[in-house]
Amino acid sequence: MLPERRPVVLCADDYGLSPGVSRGILSLARRERISAAGSMTNIPAFRDAGPALAELRGTVGLGLHLTLTTGAPLGPLPRLAPIGRLPPLGRLLRLALSGGLKPADVRPEIERQLDAFAAATGRLPDFVDGHQHVHVLPGVRGALLAALAGRGWRGWLRDPVDRLGAIRARPEAGKAIVVAGLGLGFGPAARRAGFSINRGFSGFSDFADGEGFAEAFERSFRALGPAPVVMCHPGEIDDGLRSLDPVVASRPLELAYLGSARFADFLEREGLRLVPGPAA
Repeated sequence: MLPERRPVVLCADDYGLSPGVSRGILSLARRERISAAGSMTNIPAFRDAGPALAELRGTVGLGLHLTLTTGAPLGPLPRLAPIGRLPPLGRLLRLALSGGLKPADVRPEIERQLDAFAAATGRLPDFVDGHQHVHVLPGVRGALLAALAGRGWRGWLRDPVDRLGAIRARPEAGKAIVVAGLGLGFGPAARRAGFSINRGFSGFSDFADGEGFAEAFERSFRALGPAPVVMCHPGEIDDGLRSLDPVVASRPLELAYLGSARFADFLEREGLRLVPGPAA
């Protein structure tokens, strides 16, 4: 009898960021090379890309990739976006960590992005995470948990915290430690609110355009937690991507690797099974 494969969520971030990114993610989802995808519903390109998610329902976890640092809000947001553009991550961090970000400053946009997801797909997301992990920040996390609880939502939330030893076994440990520090307490708060979370998180990258990507990505699967999520950022390059995000050159590398025979062989060799959500 063959041993049971270990379940892991492989989540592609940034669906809707640009047509090329959405095409890349869809192509991998159709080939069962990813098992979840998070959508940026405030980006104009999502309006055209959103309806295609319907074909993935039930086979791929479909999530909201809450976006508070890229593009424009979907409605008035005087504190964060007084001129109609969301702030860069540095400004959002300063506000959040200084106590200057209140739930009322962000909850209206959280609600609007949830509504945009539901309008495109016909239902609320299976999971919620955040672009640049903003969902775990002080001032954001409370607003998010309240918004989801108010809708009776019962999906799962992405917790970017992991064991220090596991983080150190993988690429970009320094970045992962910083994000884990920002996310301390998020998992317990989510559970107290009645939501499920993953246990184990990886996939941090230097987003470099160079040799060794496959080896580095495979190291992201080291020391997996009991209900792990691995994030990725595949996509095709286009003008929309160039105009909105600094992560450009590495995306086609991820797309090619995840679609390759090498990745299929890696999953087989390591006894891994891609699933749409973490085990309870």
